[in-house]
Amino acid sequence: MSNHTVSRFGHVELEDFPDDLRARIEPIAEKSGFVPNVFRALGRRPKELRAFLDFHDALMESDDGLSKAERELIVVATSGANHCTYCVVAHGAILRIRKKDPEIADRVATNPYSVELDERERAIVDLALQISLESAALTEADLDLARAAGLSDDEIWDIGAITALFGLSNRMAHLTALQPNPEFYLMGRRATAH
Repeated sequence: MSNHTVSRFGHVELEDFPDDLRARIEPIAEKSGFVPNVFRALGRRPKELRAFLDFHDALMESDDGLSKAERELIVVATSGANHCTYCVVAHGAILRIRKKDPEIADRVATNPYSVELDERERAIVDLALQISLESAALTEADLDLARAAGLSDDEIWDIGAITALFGLSNRMAHLTALQPNPEFYLMGRRATAH
């Protein structure tokens, strides 16, 4: 365990979580080899952590519509636009693994407007950025561009919902000064054979 600070408001260790939350987080910790700091920080407020996990899982674990890699692409683009180090680092690791591309997350987080993406991914990132940065200016024409790239209305809804959830997450990470787990920085950095 690193001696870095998790959150400016303190944190909760996994063994001190309520049983239901510990049961949800233990499989994640076993798979990754560590407890992501977001859970340790939000564990101070169990009702909020439950609500966050429910909304997160409904959006990010769905097998309908957007692929899981596309969902992570939204998170990284949104979190980069919102300057959220925790979410860029944590979800950047997941995006690198899901895309089997050690560079994609860094490119999307640092300059999502010029990163090379296919037409569908470009439409996803562009819409996520607009919702994140200029949602009041969103028009039917913007949605038509996403539809022209092959996105269904349900997928467009998911882009908006994921962007909104991570807008919340990004702001809570800023409030808490949430620090990424050191393990996230190295995950998915080695290119894999295709």
